[in-house]
Amino acid sequence: MLRRLVSGFLIAGLSIAGTQAETTPASIQAAAAQFQTLYTLQIAQAGETIFAESFNGARLDQPANIKSASKSVMSALVGIAIERGVISGVDQPIAPLLSDQLPANPDPRLSQITVGHLLSMQAGLERTSGRNYGAWVNSRNWVQNALARPFDAEPGGTMQYSTGSTHLLSAILTRETGRPTDELANDWLAPAGIRVVNWLRDPQGIPLGGNQVSMTPASLLAFGELYRRGGRAADGTQVVPADWIDASWQTRTHSRFTGDGYGYGWFLRDFAGYDGYYGWGYGGQMVYVVPDLELTIAITSDPNTPAGRSGYRGQLHRFVAQQIVPLAEQRLARLDSAVMVAAIDVE
Repeated sequence: MLRRLVSGFLIAGLSIAGTQAETTPASIQAAAAQFQTLYTLQIAQAGETIFAESFNGARLDQPANIKSASKSVMSALVGIAIERGVISGVDQPIAPLLSDQLPANPDPRLSQITVGHLLSMQAGLERTSGRNYGAWVNSRNWVQNALARPFDAEPGGTMQYSTGSTHLLSAILTRETGRPTDELANDWLAPAGIRVVNWLRDPQGIPLGGNQVSMTPASLLAFGELYRRGGRAADGTQVVPADWIDASWQTRTHSRFTGDGYGYGWFLRDFAGYDGYYGWGYGGQMVYVVPDLELTIAITSDPNTPAGRSGYRGQLHRFVAQQIVPLAEQRLARLDSAVMVAAIDVE
């Protein structure tokens, strides 16, 4: 009798929910097909890939340049490096680690910049991104150039989104380990099924921290899933420290362009009432994690078309909030209902 009552309640609940327009994989497919620059879309929930499609002539097995979503990968490597004792922690000053790269008569504030400031884009140095990016990557020494820039803010102050900051982290890891950052990534992240195919290097041979990482869409999804699982690989191996993920997902500053929060290499915003965390790269290279829904989303797009000023990034955010989140909610409700019924059967 109890089983019939509970089952009836669950069925009635699903029927009520079903009176609203239900999101389905087919509707996701149709909506995604409207984006002219979208290349691949993958959705995983509770460890299962529930949607994986390519668009506009792209392929799921084709490596993609994830652009500045690489900053989230750099953050993971720093967290692992701290756990392994390569660097002491987020409060470690960077000047002693890069002493031979400092400008002559350095600004005293350079001694105040820490590893954490680089991760949260609060170094205070003039940005190397945006309009300054071309001149920076055409310089002879990207590390020296980034450190020689004037201060636009105090260390620990307002956010200055700058690929130069994450490149300094790449230089530090390369120096302290004696190994290039791409090699570290393919060693340290391999248990989670993540592999870097290519990573652009600066004139001194240092992989460009925070940009120009090539990996397959599957690796990008695996990276998001690694964070969703609290830093554990699918087999339970702890790859990234769980407390590092917690620290990375704490708001430390805000983007002046979007107002979204920013932690250590991750943006933070609300998606239809759920706390969400995302890595973003130029053109619309995205990895989203919504822990309360056990949801991970990986998106690759045309890397040569701007996503910010074109409005495409905002469209992707709305797509996640208005279509993918409802799909995840409906699916999770069904899974929870099945678990409850099974539990009653056992009793």
